[in-house]
Amino acid sequence: MKYNILVFSALCILSFPLCAQDSTAVIPKKKYTTKALGSEGPPEINGVLDDPAWNLVEWAGDYIEFQPDENTSPTFQTKFKIVYDAKNLYVAFKCYDDEPEKIERRLSRRDGFAGDWVEINIDSYFDKRTSFSFTVTAAGVKGDEFVSNNGFNWDINWNPIWYTKTKIDEEGWTAEMRIPLSQLKFSKSDNQVWGVQSTRRIFREEERSLWQRKPIDTPGWVSEFGELHGLTDLQPQKQLEIQPYTVAKLETFEAEEGNPFRDGNNSDITGGLYAKIGITNDLTLDLTINPDFGQVEADPSAIALDGFQIFFQERRPFFVENNNIFNFQLSQSEAGNTFGFDNIFYSRRIGRAPQGFPDTMDDEYVDQPDNTPIVGAAKFSGKTKDGWSIGVLESVTARRYATIDTDGSRRREVVEPLTNYLVGRLQKDIDQGDTYIGGMVTATHRDDLTREIDFLHKSAYTGGFDFKHQWNDRDWYIGGNLVWSHVEGSEDAIQGTQESITHLFQRIGADHVAVDSARTSLTGTGGNIQLGKIGDGHWKFETGATWRSPELELNDIGFQRQADDIRHYTWIGYQTLKPDSTFRRVGINYNHWSVWDFAGNHNQLQFNTNSWQNRKNNWFTNAGFNYRPVLYSNYALRGGPRLRLSPEISFWNSINTDNRKKLRFSAFHNGSRALDKSSSYYSIEAGLSYQPTNALRISAFPSYTVNDDKLQFIDNIDVNGDTRYLNGEIAQRTLSMSFRVNYTINPNLTIQYWGQPFISRGRYSNFKQVTDPMAKDFEDRITSYTGGQVLLDEVEGQYFIDEDMNGVPEFEFANPDFSTIQFRSNLVLRWEYIPGSEIFLVWSQDISQTGNPQEGLLKSLGDHVFGGEKPMNIFLLKATYRFVL
Repeated sequence: MKYNILVFSALCILSFPLCAQDSTAVIPKKKYTTKALGSEGPPEINGVLDDPAWNLVEWAGDYIEFQPDENTSPTFQTKFKIVYDAKNLYVAFKCYDDEPEKIERRLSRRDGFAGDWVEINIDSYFDKRTSFSFTVTAAGVKGDEFVSNNGFNWDINWNPIWYTKTKIDEEGWTAEMRIPLSQLKFSKSDNQVWGVQSTRRIFREEERSLWQRKPIDTPGWVSEFGELHGLTDLQPQKQLEIQPYTVAKLETFEAEEGNPFRDGNNSDITGGLYAKIGITNDLTLDLTINPDFGQVEADPSAIALDGFQIFFQERRPFFVENNNIFNFQLSQSEAGNTFGFDNIFYSRRIGRAPQGFPDTMDDEYVDQPDNTPIVGAAKFSGKTKDGWSIGVLESVTARRYATIDTDGSRRREVVEPLTNYLVGRLQKDIDQGDTYIGGMVTATHRDDLTREIDFLHKSAYTGGFDFKHQWNDRDWYIGGNLVWSHVEGSEDAIQGTQESITHLFQRIGADHVAVDSARTSLTGTGGNIQLGKIGDGHWKFETGATWRSPELELNDIGFQRQADDIRHYTWIGYQTLKPDSTFRRVGINYNHWSVWDFAGNHNQLQFNTNSWQNRKNNWFTNAGFNYRPVLYSNYALRGGPRLRLSPEISFWNSINTDNRKKLRFSAFHNGSRALDKSSSYYSIEAGLSYQPTNALRISAFPSYTVNDDKLQFIDNIDVNGDTRYLNGEIAQRTLSMSFRVNYTINPNLTIQYWGQPFISRGRYSNFKQVTDPMAKDFEDRITSYTGGQVLLDEVEGQYFIDEDMNGVPEFEFANPDFSTIQFRSNLVLRWEYIPGSEIFLVWSQDISQTGNPQEGLLKSLGDHVFGGEKPMNIFLLKATYRFVL
């Protein structure tokens, strides 16, 4: 309590000088007036600004530098013009440069943003929170993003159909754009005003300049745009796009003798459909039937010894595009360390790998499906002129069976039921976007849960309410959310949830939770509340609290790491606003966190300080330091008692050389150590990126991790009614390397390769049981087993523990040593042969093996990955055609 009072008092004291700072002077809004085309007709999009159409309007110019030295004259000026007709918006750019030969024309895939570029952002809703961004590089490469949350979210997966060309001349370079009005969203009114902003990057100076000035310490982005006038009698364009696809697939793998399901190859031809239908100009319906995601890059390899699930990013286009509308993070914060990945909606639950697996005998073979097909999905989303953001997603995944073969006789078992997922999101902007309120609901329903999959929830529902209010020109804000969950299922399913790693109701000594084997439902709540200052000066801060009740359960369609958690967080930051002789920008931060469970146990106290620096030579560096004097875990013993862990210190540091150079280097390392040396961790990733030509880029980033822990959980073992909380000392070593090659033949034809060899080896020793989990000293918490008490049967791979050394072991357990070896790669040729229509050629490889933990990392990796193991090969040919009607 004293700690909380001190924190609150310190924040109050800090707030007075923050409030007392003079507000940034109001920046006048620039206005540009466009005109409709007449008899002169539209300009030809060829990059040459000689069409009569451009004579209708004046140039807009007088750009101002934004980075690195805000509010100064840029190195070179930029101008633009905008005209329109009934179907399109046309934009011309004139980018002056005294040395045209130095204009950087690097090639990349769409949304690569490499080299010199110029950009226009259009807030056609004029809601001051969302905009459509169109970028073109001097090499003619497109970039397009949907901007939401006033510039805090930029969605590069938005891929509208539009046209652009560029040209280098003696004065610099020029660009023309044709943007169909069907790709924008706007209201129906006779005279419209849109927000508009333009940004130019001068590559060799690493300089950004803006048409409408925006001070560095002014929060937001879209709210600071200038204004586009002269738009009269525009008719909203209802979008209708249909994109059928077909995929031919061949899999080859090593045949397994006697296994009828592993004969060496599989092949298949499938087809499906994507459609985008403009219900109104504001609202769009996206449909997909039998979607295919075969060209998506594989997830990186990872191993989690703490038992918690790993968060992987969504990569499937249907779910990624416009996903900002469905985003409902429980506790995102400036401080971090608040389970920021937790979300009511985690789209990777849809189409996941089947959760069931049949029980089999030794002489049986199983054909277990890798994923669950999505029968169909629909997404209704958009934003109305009244400030309502609407999102509804409906998806159905198929019932999935595993086939079991017994001496030629086959049977099937359900491993994933027919499942319906529903997500609804609604948000309302108030007071020109300074305030919003919103809500979200989800529902998951599984049909006909057979005995084999009765461990799944029959149904799951979640709901949430969120809000944010900003004042003093958006410098200050208060925001938060409240979430609720309810899951239903059989007694076995609900007991499984209570005993899962997320909840652990069976914890010894936790009087506020208990397993109830008769329950058929659970209901929980969570939330977050925060207050902060993000603009007007050098100083920023945020403080808040987040909680998850013991019964909160979001993992049917959301992502949640753990429940039974209450945490307070505070962040205070200082930033420079002007460059000096050494740095372009510098930030210095302080954070602290304090964590309790719902029984009032104080489980963690952590302090952090860190700094980031953008140096004059455009190198980026950062460093941070943590100290955790208080650390307890409700999860370390997997249902055993709360465990005291030793205080620890940790650090991180990174360095990145100038990313404009042909040869670039970056390194990141972090580590931690318990003060009593009971655990230590160190990880480093460093690598090079080399771009020998404008079209070719090669990068390699090896990483190495050392994890030594004297108290690594192994198992909880019952011995005549008493539980042994078995732990051991682990020496874990992990080695991997991410290797990429990107070759851009032209902006519409690219070849990309990604490969990652990976090995993680763990060797256990010094077995022990936890006997006094709350003891202050590490050695007092444990009872170690001596050499005479531990016997290893190397043939069977079993350890036997003979506690009283009478020749009769009290218990046994499997040798926990492991060596996991993987190699994953993707080679993708992508050709956008006309805008919106693509052909993919894909070759994927996967090797997943178990190695000998006693061997060295390089030897095991070489023997299994490069030593003749036959990988699984997947060859895909996918063709799409996009009809725009």
